[in-house]
Amino acid sequence: MTLKLYNTLTRKKEEFHPCEEGKVGLYVCGITAYDACHIGHARSAVVFDVIARYLRYCGYEVTYVKNFTDIDDKIIEKANKLGVSVREVAQRFIQEHDRDMDSLGVTRPTHAPKATDYIQGMITLVAGLLEKGMAYQRDGDVYYAVDRFPGYGKLSGRSLDDLRAGARVDINEKKENPLDFALWKASKEGEPWWESPWGRGRPGWHIECSVMSQAYLGTTFDIHGGGEDLVFPHHENEIAQSEGNTGKTLANYWIHNGFVRVNREKMSKSLGNIRNVQEMLQEFHPEALRLFLLQSHYRSPVDFSSDSLTEARQGIIRLYSALAAVEEFLRDKKRVPAGAALTEGEQKLADKKEATSIALIEAMDDDFNTARALGQIFDLARAVNAFLGDKPSGLSHPGLMVLEETRSFLLAAGSIFGLLQEEPADFLRSERDRQAEKRGLDLNEIGGLIAERTAARQAKDWSRADELRLLLSQKGVILKDASDGTTWSIEC
Repeated sequence: MTLKLYNTLTRKKEEFHPCEEGKVGLYVCGITAYDACHIGHARSAVVFDVIARYLRYCGYEVTYVKNFTDIDDKIIEKANKLGVSVREVAQRFIQEHDRDMDSLGVTRPTHAPKATDYIQGMITLVAGLLEKGMAYQRDGDVYYAVDRFPGYGKLSGRSLDDLRAGARVDINEKKENPLDFALWKASKEGEPWWESPWGRGRPGWHIECSVMSQAYLGTTFDIHGGGEDLVFPHHENEIAQSEGNTGKTLANYWIHNGFVRVNREKMSKSLGNIRNVQEMLQEFHPEALRLFLLQSHYRSPVDFSSDSLTEARQGIIRLYSALAAVEEFLRDKKRVPAGAALTEGEQKLADKKEATSIALIEAMDDDFNTARALGQIFDLARAVNAFLGDKPSGLSHPGLMVLEETRSFLLAAGSIFGLLQEEPADFLRSERDRQAEKRGLDLNEIGGLIAERTAARQAKDWSRADELRLLLSQKGVILKDASDGTTWSIEC
């Protein structure tokens, strides 16, 4: 199956054909570094991380560029509020961003440029637009004239007339048209500035991404991405200034992820419902958060709630539990007698694994449908549990190979989504302990009660052993006895 992407520019799915065979250039708009990362930032980061991972899984050489905006009105405002420099604010929140994304298992992009490192390129682009008559100067400011670019509005699907009708009244009398946007801003007292042909100033927001994307990926590249809130005006303006300067297409495919809502309300500071990444990671494992974000198609809105995260936590535990069961069985080599042919159960598992492999690719090739792909992975995990639940006394040699191949497939599939990246036993133990502590249980007390029960069993004091099992059960502790000892988990 050929990879198809939904292109915001054409508003339809299109077959993906890269500019250069075997290579993909991907640019995604990053954060404006003035505050902590929240669940909306996490969604965009995880979505495009998985897109890059999948493209690499398919054999493409991916150059992934994601920028940092480190000069902006919001950063200046935060610096003034804190009484520190703009540079200090930006550096602090860039470092926090990297910490949060590392915690979420987001692979670092190939390049992570900062806007202030590309000021000269922005000055050059502004000068080019002025020379071509696409922009004009006013008292040290430079504005892009949107009505001089015939294609303005093509990404958002809105005409200039529609945009004018819906625009707020602009009190900036310097502009020829209220929709015109700043390419360069004359410096104000106390603001950072750079020398330019138009006097001291700083770049507008939109100009930054045009320069940084083309610096790494060329005049025309494959995929430009970001949140759907960036379609207009940011990405629309990127197209206008880039294509207005070069006369060539900026990006062949535009991909936008949907919004995150919190308890079915729009996430906003005014509502006080913004959830920071670090706050959520105190409660939930990073892979539970990734699973939650990927269980909806990237273009659909997702509704964040504690219940939805709890369900995702239970889901990732199910996947790890299936993988742990496979590994436990494979470690017990004495269960594996010689044999020449697959049993009926082994063949059924082999068929399921092969069907899942095909279905996963079909789902991801259909506009990166992670929801459908993950559903296939969960179906395979259930098939694994059913197979091992029959307690086979042993596997044929080909059957052993099937189980090993199933394990390898689960790990490979997990790597596409950034899941199953830990040792199963370690993950299950840490999640168990996290939930026990969350419920106020004393891990030492639990360990002591289990040890006492083990001693009672060894002494054949079955009555005391049952009492201790009941006591632990009342605390939400589930015991599992095996030949090599007793393990425990927390009731979901």
